[in-house]
Amino acid sequence: MTILVLRHAHAGARSDWTGDDAVRPLSERGWRQANGVVEQYTDRPVERILSSPLTRCVQTVEPLADARGLRIEQEDAIAEGATLDAVIRLLRDLDGTHAVLCSHGDVIELLLTDLHHQGVTFTDPLRWQKGSTWVLDGGAEPVTAAYLPPPA
Repeated sequence: MTILVLRHAHAGARSDWTGDDAVRPLSERGWRQANGVVEQYTDRPVERILSSPLTRCVQTVEPLADARGLRIEQEDAIAEGATLDAVIRLLRDLDGTHAVLCSHGDVIELLLTDLHHQGVTFTDPLRWQKGSTWVLDGGAEPVTAAYLPPPA
């Protein structure tokens, strides 16, 4: 099983957005990254696409969902501010499934730091740029983690 942990694509600066941050959309650059994810994942199996309910995450996986004919499952367990326990429970629920999880920097940092402390082998230094992906191989308890830089 492979879990692709995708940080949402570029959505501009939070400080430049005057509305509710939950609906802050992708920027033009972000849409290029979201479309680039489709190509970046071409040879990767994807059975489910789960996303934080925040607009920028949902928009990041829309092109992938369209290309794969899959629906986007909105999941609070990977929303901004989610707890590590919630993310770990979700990973366990996904055991045996090839899935994409689109989330936020704070959640991804929690998850990767925990996996690192558990002894998961990281092929790259820890980082989580917008639009980047961590490929977690090995089921609900990953054994390796590899970094894919953001497309475009």
